[in-house]
Amino acid sequence: MGAADIVPGVSGGTVALVLGIYERLIRNIREGAGALRRLVTWRPDELAASLRRIEWTWLIALLAGILVAVAALASLLEGLLDDHPIQMAGLFLGLVIGAVVISWRLLDRVDAATIAVVVLAAATVFLLLGLRTDTTVDETAAEVVTEPIWAFFLAGAIAICAMILPGISGSFILVLLGMYTEVLGAVNDRDFLVLAVFALGCVVGLALFSTLLSWSLAHHHHWVMAGLIGLMLGSTRVLWPWPGGVETTTLAWPSDPVAVPIVLAVLGFAAVIVVEWVARRVAAERA
Repeated sequence: MGAADIVPGVSGGTVALVLGIYERLIRNIREGAGALRRLVTWRPDELAASLRRIEWTWLIALLAGILVAVAALASLLEGLLDDHPIQMAGLFLGLVIGAVVISWRLLDRVDAATIAVVVLAAATVFLLLGLRTDTTVDETAAEVVTEPIWAFFLAGAIAICAMILPGISGSFILVLLGMYTEVLGAVNDRDFLVLAVFALGCVVGLALFSTLLSWSLAHHHHWVMAGLIGLMLGSTRVLWPWPGGVETTTLAWPSDPVAVPIVLAVLGFAAVIVVEWVARRVAAERA
């Protein structure tokens, strides 16, 4: 999940879906949000009950893995994305398509209404991503804080949702919002007030959205899954290898190199299917 969040067109939520831990992750985040709410309102008895419902061993292991992956693979992946953007886009495109196929199996039924939800979600994300042609900011762009402090709160609340939604990463959300260099500027300037407001936005956004998403999965699982499939399909606009791979949302017909990105896409697709098959076998043996 940590490695996936580095790529503009992939998120940790996509990996969680493939591994079959998505709903478990959302449930634990929701419990954490509930515990935080009870701490703020100081209801110690309910707080203790909420903390006991969190799968701490599992959640800490997951978070540790994410942090280790980010630390160990960020430089490698960023180098590959810079040097071989078209080939890497092919690989990640295959991974996401594999995730779509797996998620499709989780639907309760496939009818006209389901397909309409998938198409609507995919088209919406596809068009929104087209509002910006590049997925990164110019290296010469000034990393300074110019926006009002409330903008950082909203940016944090919106960007954090990418952590638990299959699709584009949180960093790309910040690029779309025009807040990427602003946040980097706050980091460089050690502007702790702005960073604290941004972090508060992340906490509030994660708490509210995880609660809503958990409720939706419990009561409208089929439609939520259809929407998530649409999100992943729409996000493939960033991962289409041509003309510039993950560096642009502009689309073009395949051109040299063609063979390598296609082969990598097939390998990525196959890897996802195999991982999901192994995950199901392990889950069946434990049951």
